[in-house]
Amino acid sequence: MTNDKNIGLIAGNGQFPVIFAKAAKSKGFFVYAVAHKNETDPVLEKHVHIIKWVYIGQIKRIISFFKKNGIHQAVLLGAITKTKMFSDVRPDLKAISLISSMKNTHDDGLLRSFCSVLEKEGIQIRSSTFLLPDLLAPKGCWTKRKPTRAEKQDMEIGWKLAKEIGLLDIGQCVVIGKGSVLAIEAIDGTDATILRGGKLGKGSAVVVKVSKPDQDLRFDMPAVGVETIRTMQSAKARMLVIEASRTVVFDRKKMIKLADECGITIVARET
Repeated sequence: MTNDKNIGLIAGNGQFPVIFAKAAKSKGFFVYAVAHKNETDPVLEKHVHIIKWVYIGQIKRIISFFKKNGIHQAVLLGAITKTKMFSDVRPDLKAISLISSMKNTHDDGLLRSFCSVLEKEGIQIRSSTFLLPDLLAPKGCWTKRKPTRAEKQDMEIGWKLAKEIGLLDIGQCVVIGKGSVLAIEAIDGTDATILRGGKLGKGSAVVVKVSKPDQDLRFDMPAVGVETIRTMQSAKARMLVIEASRTVVFDRKKMIKLADECGITIVARET
């Protein structure tokens, strides 16, 4: 592991890249960020040493930028809107070579292959939480409202199913209601899955979001926050189940406060 204080940041959308950049700066790191056009929040520019904007698929530019600045370690933070993989993407020859060598382009396999390319170039991929361990979900029921017996049963069903779809590298989230599967995450993402399932659940939906059994916890770790609860409120979903120590939680206090106000249960459990 390199001991220098320069670190690369490959940023997707959401708040995680900015949170990381602030934490890294406070600990004396110089952050060299690669941001994705039409995805990454432009506010990131204010919190990094140098930033390079690229389109999805421009792997060669990422490598060249890091090498030019002597970067030997990096993190991958934030999501890329999956539907843009079919529209707003400009793959270079290195990206085309990577994709053509794969059997499919499911999330985990694609990210593992991408990280493998970077590491062959001498760029070590660090865990997304190595500077922010406090973001990991602690075990327990966080809210005033506790799960009912029926919700506990739905939690067990949803947990097993979510792990199964994780094995297939399809998604991380399922929605269960009264013993029935209401929605499974696909390319549309977690929020859309919650809204689909909540509509069918009519006030009984239980949302389960877990890491994949073979998850590489350096990247693509499940993440929840205040927006998750707001989406559940809109969908009239009653309970959120996440995986302790394997889920990133943003604004946990605000998240719990909102959940209590909405009568939503949050449970973080272990496998």
